[in-house]
Formats: sequence, structure tokens, C-alpha cells
Amino acid sequence: MRSARILFAIALVGASGLFVPTAAGAPVPLDPIARCGAGETAGALGVGDPYYPRYGNGGYDVQHYDLAVRYGPAKNHLRGVATIEAVSTQTLTCFSLDLVGLTVHAITVDGSPATWSRTDHELLVTPPQPVPSGNGFTIVATYDGVPRTFQIPDFGVPAGFIRTRDGAIVAGEPEAATAWFPVNDHPADRASYTFRVTVPTGYDVVANGVRESRTTTGGWTTHVWQADDPMASYLATIDIGDWKMRFRQTETGLPIIDAVDPDVYDDVKASLRREPEIVSFLESQFGPYPFGSVGAIVPDSRKLAFALETQTRPVYSRYFFPFGGDFVIVHELAHQWFGDLVAVDRWQHVWLNEGFATYAEWLWDEHEGFGTPQEILESLWHDIGPRSSFWWVVVGDPGVDDLFDGAVYLRGAMTLQALRNEVGDDAFWTILHSWTEMNAFGTGTTEEFIALSEQVSGQDLGNLFDLWLFTPGRPPASAVAGSGVVSVTPKVARHVASWLRSFERRTAP
Repeated sequence: MRSARILFAIALVGASGLFVPTAAGAPVPLDPIARCGAGETAGALGVGDPYYPRYGNGGYDVQHYDLAVRYGPAKNHLRGVATIEAVSTQTLTCFSLDLVGLTVHAITVDGSPATWSRTDHELLVTPPQPVPSGNGFTIVATYDGVPRTFQIPDFGVPAGFIRTRDGAIVAGEPEAATAWFPVNDHPADRASYTFRVTVPTGYDVVANGVRESRTTTGGWTTHVWQADDPMASYLATIDIGDWKMRFRQTETGLPIIDAVDPDVYDDVKASLRREPEIVSFLESQFGPYPFGSVGAIVPDSRKLAFALETQTRPVYSRYFFPFGGDFVIVHELAHQWFGDLVAVDRWQHVWLNEGFATYAEWLWDEHEGFGTPQEILESLWHDIGPRSSFWWVVVGDPGVDDLFDGAVYLRGAMTLQALRNEVGDDAFWTILHSWTEMNAFGTGTTEEFIALSEQVSGQDLGNLFDLWLFTPGRPPASAVAGSGVVSVTPKVARHVASWLRSFERRTAP
């Protein structure tokens, strides 16, 4: 992801509190704990993430989302039918899904009508009969309304479901999906997706995965996209607008699907032309590309001020391409391994996403002949003075306010180079490859990464990780250069200063 200190405010549903529809349609206040979330047969109202206690839900694992939505751009109105296939992990007398805004009209569980209630963030469902532990079951929710756009606190940058002048963009982290469909909204629960998006004929749609069909009836066109690889919900995207679509393949036959607004195509085409080369380079570093397609989505929207690693097809702000376009593509495509293939188990471990993607930029720098990761580390350490507030962000547990601070990106990458220096190249690359292989389509934590690093290297690395991830303040020169002397050549210093200015533009509010 590219945006500084991103923390999403959870938009509230009209009136606060919990309500349940009655036969007459009038809301009746209920105690949410009494309704769902207490007792051995109630699914938990969150997965236990200390940063976002309400995100995700317990008691089941979603296997697949089939999302049939009809969106009218003129009125910014969405109608949806979400078919959710899940497996219970305990006996469930009730369970919850995450949903912000929108009006729910009907819910069935395994074809039978269920009752439900709402809080500002939870859709609490009571099936007609308890769901036994270990059973597959199907939820169908019918809903409509105006999708919510979230705001980044202090910056006012839109995210989530973003209405544009010619359609809509869906992108946001850590929350976006709750704005447009009921969801188990946490990276700990991944699923495959089918997107059936109906829009007025003349609009085009791009999403994750590959396009399966496009049919037109009565002035509306339904676009079907299929994403078969398990995906965290915040990575799911549908993007509606006027797209210049480009379909091609890498030398190995991997489909590349780009969707670019025609008004910005000339600005981005040079960087997008390098996508096959960038994918090939990242494969040489991290192993085979993990998904069935790749590509980019670049809208012409002044509202979109960040890039996001939406799985298989990152969404990019138009503003990134006049400076450092190649680097941001490297960053977001590196996330396909670190963040998408291996997701964070809890949001506090986000340096495992952003530090790795930033380190990929440093590897690309070396590939382009500008400077090695070690030279970049030394230059940044030298240029960011010891009194800078940069050094006081605890990147291994940054807190919600600093979750996407620039230090999480940069000091996270510094940690990886410090690890490489300590264990040597062979062990370092074994650690990275083992990390993605062991945790593919799963999640990881900082503690697990440290344990793997120690296992592979045979070294006690507690002090190294404690210094770089958990100790405020600038590490000493001896932790940066083995000789204890940081030496930066003028050529590297100039390049790193230029790269850093570009990086700061990309991460500025």
C-alpha cells in the first residue's frame, strides 16, 4: 500500500445501537451480547485483533463469495445479493458478518429465512436451526443503498467505495469491503470470489482475477470476473468506469490485464510497459508469481491518493506516474508475495507487508544500477538525523495511529537489510523463500518470522530484531555497517535523496 499513516474511520449506520427488523419493519432495540456474541454456540464479534477488535468474526471460515451487484453511477446506488459459502468451526446458534451502512432486506441460511439485527459495524444473523460444527452452510443476503466512503483521519482522503465522475473505485486498507457487501472482514479469513457486476451499458468493469463473460440486456451489461485464489477481503475490488483495456501475456503465458482511464494512458504507458519485466525480476528474487493473472488499474480520479495491492491487479493513483512510476509498480507487485500470498495475522504485523515491498524497491534499484540495498540503508541512516521523529515509531507494533507511517515502510526495509548483513546472503534468501512457501495462502506474524530466521540461520537474532523493530531511536552505526563507519558516495547520496523525495510524495497525505 502507498499512503501515509492510514487509519480508516468506521462510518456509522444512521442511528447508533442495535436493532432487529420486526414483521412490521419497525426497529426494536436489543442488547448485542444477548442477541449474538455470548455463549459457546455464538460466533465471536471479532477475530481478536487488538488494533481492530470488531474486524472479522468467529465461528466460521468463508470459502467463497459470489457477489451479484447492480450499480447505477448516476444515483450512486447499489443493489446486491451476496451468496457466501462457509464452514462452521463450532456449533453456531448465531454468527456475525461485517457491514457498514446499506439496508439489508432478506437473509437466508441454507435456503431458510433467518432473522438478523444490526449494529454500526455488525450484521448479526440467527439461522432457523443451529449450524453444527464442521458443516458447510450457505448465507444469502439481499441488500441495497448508497455505499459508504470512508475517510482517512486527519487527512480526509477518501477510501473504500469511492464514487468517481465516471463510475466508482473500490480500494482501501484496512477496511473497504464492508462498504459494499456483508463480509468476514479480516485477512485471517480468505476466500475465492465471483464478481457479477451489472452497470449501464457503456460503462466497463474490471476486478480481481480474470474476466469470464460480458452480456448485455435492456441497456444494462453484466460483467463476470472470477478470482479463484483465496484472497483477503480488503484486497477485493470492482472498478467501474471508462477503461482502456489491454490484454497480453508474459513470456511464460501469465495473463496481464491492465485497465487505464484513457485520459491518463499516455502518462502511465511507459511504466506499464515494464510490467512483464518487473514480474520476471520479482520472480527471480522471491520465486514464482503466486496467482493466475497480473495487471493494473489506473483511474483518472483526483480522489484516489494512494495505491493498493488489490490481489492480481493493484489500483494506482494517477499522481504516482509523473515520478517513480516504475518503483510503485515494483512495490505493489511485490505485495503479491508479501501481503497477498502471505497476509498479516494481525494488523500490528504490517511491516511484514510494507517493509518487504519497500525492500523490493531497493532490489530494483540495484537491478537498475543505481545503488545496492546496503548503500541505500547507509544513506538513509545518514540522512535521517538522530533526532528525527522517524526513529521513534515502533514499527514492530506501531499502534493504530502510526499503522502506515513512512517509518513502517522504511525501517521495515532497513530491518531486512540488517538481517541480511547478519545472516549472509544464502540464509537470507532461504528465509524469504521459506516464508512464502510455508505460509502461502495463510498468515504470518513477526514472532513467526523471527523464529524462522533463527531456525534457518542457526543464530540468536533476538537483539537484532529488538533493536530494529521494537526499540525507539536511531540504531548505532555499528548496526548499519559492520565496520561501524557509514560511508556514502555522492552518486548514491544523490540518487537516494531523489528516491526518498519520490517515496515521500507517494506516502504524503
